[in-house]
Amino acid sequence: MWFIDEANIYVKAGDGGRGCVSFRREKYVPKGGPDGGDGGKGGDVLFVADGRLTSLLDFQYRREFAAQRGQHGMGSLCSGKGGEDLRIKVPVGTVIKDAEIGEVIKDFTEDADAFTACKGGRGGKGNAHFATSTHQTPKFAQPGEKGVDRSLKLELKLMADVGIIGFPNAGKSTLISRISEARPKIAEYPFTTLVPHLGVVRFGEFGGFVVADIPGLVEGAHKGKGLGVRFLKHIERTRVLIHMLDLSPLTGRDPLKDFEIVNEELKAFNPELSERPQVAALNKTDITGAEEKAHQLLKFFKPLGIKVFPISAATGKGLKELIAHVGAMVERIKKKGEHR
Repeated sequence: MWFIDEANIYVKAGDGGRGCVSFRREKYVPKGGPDGGDGGKGGDVLFVADGRLTSLLDFQYRREFAAQRGQHGMGSLCSGKGGEDLRIKVPVGTVIKDAEIGEVIKDFTEDADAFTACKGGRGGKGNAHFATSTHQTPKFAQPGEKGVDRSLKLELKLMADVGIIGFPNAGKSTLISRISEARPKIAEYPFTTLVPHLGVVRFGEFGGFVVADIPGLVEGAHKGKGLGVRFLKHIERTRVLIHMLDLSPLTGRDPLKDFEIVNEELKAFNPELSERPQVAALNKTDITGAEEKAHQLLKFFKPLGIKVFPISAATGKGLKELIAHVGAMVERIKKKGEHR
């Protein structure tokens, strides 16, 4: 499973170089005086968002990062060279937390956004700085300061406009494969989808939106059941949720019960998610007996103000109407600047 959305790492900025203790020694200059140069500043550790990255896979094999230290000062008032900054690239959507207290330090939502996580140590002053009229030959210099170090936790939350939620085998993967270029694995057994998939849906005057299918939602998911809370966090940035419900009489599932269970899981994980705009996609209406179920469910959703779309992800029935409605919702919410 190559999609990695969590990583714990240790980062350290470069130490500052020490100042130099030196005295000028030249012919015909019997009392040249101190000429020790300053140490160079240590390099900073910066994180930079890169829109081309989609996973934290690079941090799976490398957990420690250190910036270059500053060079020591030299004689003849020569300062040491500063250490190079270390720039660590992360995907857009990455949240950096303090690993010890869990405090959010930085949330990257824009490409090329940069953040300095650790400052490099200041270089020490050479002995030339400490010469006075009463102390003309100082034989000491400052040591360089230590660079800041810290343990960090990186979490990736997908930057999708629309999240497709629902029980396993409700048809989420089939839907995203029909409306976008995403090609997830599809099979008739639970937890076929082990990683979220992103796809771009393009249509009409709105241009398009990014959609993600979210796996692992079952009763008790917020406590770790099934695939647990691992993928629930990817819903937090979405603007609209498509709630997939399986209407096939062959599965024996109760769509209303599934709807309530999934929404309770969202609420338990993050109460704000229960207020996120939703549309209900009543899937598998191409199967005999499903249409009758769909008509019954319309009466349930109407008082809730949730728009209902009887669809068949397998045949494409109703997908055009669903996409048009969801796209319009996303555009309205974007103009208001909500979520994210």
